[in-house]
Amino acid sequence: LARLEQAGQSGESAAQLIGQFGVGFYSAFMVADRVTVVTRRAGEAKATRWESTGGESFEIADDNRFFRGTTVTLHLKPVDSDSGIEDYTDAAVLERIVKRHSDFIPYPIRNQDKTINSMKPVWTRPESEVKDEEFAELYHHISHDWGEPLDRLALKAEGRSAEYQALLFIPSKAPFDLYYREQRIGLQLYVRRVLIMDRFEALLPGWLRFMRGVVDSSDLQLNVSRELLQHDGRIVQMRRWITRKVIDHLQAMKQKDEDKYRKFWAEFGRVLKEGVASDAEHRDRIVPLLLFPSSNDPALLTDLSGYVGRMKEGQTDIYYLAGENRSVVEASPHLEAFAERGYEVLYLLDPVDEFMVQSLDQHEGKSLRSVAEAEASLGSEEERKTAREELERRHGEYRELLASLQGKLDAWVREVRLSSLLKSSPARLLTSEGDLSPQLERILRQTETGIALPHRKRVLEVNPSHPVVEKLRARYDEDKHDARLDDYAYLLLSYALLSEGTELPDPGRFNRLLADLMGRGL
Repeated sequence: LARLEQAGQSGESAAQLIGQFGVGFYSAFMVADRVTVVTRRAGEAKATRWESTGGESFEIADDNRFFRGTTVTLHLKPVDSDSGIEDYTDAAVLERIVKRHSDFIPYPIRNQDKTINSMKPVWTRPESEVKDEEFAELYHHISHDWGEPLDRLALKAEGRSAEYQALLFIPSKAPFDLYYREQRIGLQLYVRRVLIMDRFEALLPGWLRFMRGVVDSSDLQLNVSRELLQHDGRIVQMRRWITRKVIDHLQAMKQKDEDKYRKFWAEFGRVLKEGVASDAEHRDRIVPLLLFPSSNDPALLTDLSGYVGRMKEGQTDIYYLAGENRSVVEASPHLEAFAERGYEVLYLLDPVDEFMVQSLDQHEGKSLRSVAEAEASLGSEEERKTAREELERRHGEYRELLASLQGKLDAWVREVRLSSLLKSSPARLLTSEGDLSPQLERILRQTETGIALPHRKRVLEVNPSHPVVEKLRARYDEDKHDARLDDYAYLLLSYALLSEGTELPDPGRFNRLLADLMGRGL
């Protein structure tokens, strides 16, 4: 250290240089049982030999060397494939290791007069000077995906506390393990063109795990550990900056190349929705990227701003309905009144949508509201008042029937009431604001989280103008003790459950009742 300081190195930089050299040198014992270093300084007659087996001690002695310089000799460990020890005298093994870790360092690495590293880091060159084939070659090299990337973006941060460059790629196809917990995610981290980590997850949030690419920093230390890097303030800054640049790039793609963005969305849209649910810092920047199927157009997806732009006069909320697939949602009784008024409804068909919407309560001042909520209503205040008065009038006619149905279905519903929104269906089940939707409840029950979900009673709404409900009231008025009323009550509940894709509490009973009805009707 003293000699380095005399040579003009500061104590801090000298210590850093020694630390970097030490880590790199110590790695020699990963492949060697013993390391010998013979060095001769210019102007001195004798050389010095240093030798160690990697333990706590080492030997130093005089030696002979014809020229000034240093020779490092590695006494290699025996080849042991089971322990991952390869034949490091094999030129092919050496070339593969160099290509993986040191292909882009700016000086040549030679083996028997053959240079085995390219020394051409693509990310340091202007994009105009790099051929598409070179970009594709790098993408294949780092991603192990032999398809072509959908898009790329080159980034360069200068004048910050940490300077770095990045070249990122968006794959054309989602990898098969995109949703596996064990998936190895992250970008390749280089420090001064030396590969430090092949998959460094701290450089991007989990919802951008599909990105592939390299980040090269000239400020980080070569000998820093993964644990220290995870908490390095410069890494946090790099992660934040890169994330925002990726979001900006996706927004530009969405605005300038709609076809390309829709291809991207088809592969990775579900992952972006994870970002809304998990990344509060970037949530407002992610939301404009979201696309949804809706009742507006069966072929085209819409973003939230497009929905708001098409809202009907007097409409105050953004309406949505969750379900397993489009056919189930489109057949839902919940949509009847909204379709009649021409109100657009977003279809949330991905499992992640339910978690996302918990974190997305409004957009452009418009609240997001499920059409399956008990509090959902339509029309002006005057229209709603008129509807309430009509329900109160009809309630007098149906009061006793509703109470009877409540008693028969008490194990499954907390209230049976009349509906002002049902048009062509006899019944539907509603959730209260803040309750889990049936779709989300099914998802949670199917996961291995160990969450014990209590049985949740909901509201059963019946349509007083539907022939089934009218005839049910007539039968009740004729004979309040008719045993068939129990069966019809269960069939009404089953209808509401099946219309939303929920399993029946007693499928066998439903089948028997259905067969009996068919037998008597044919």
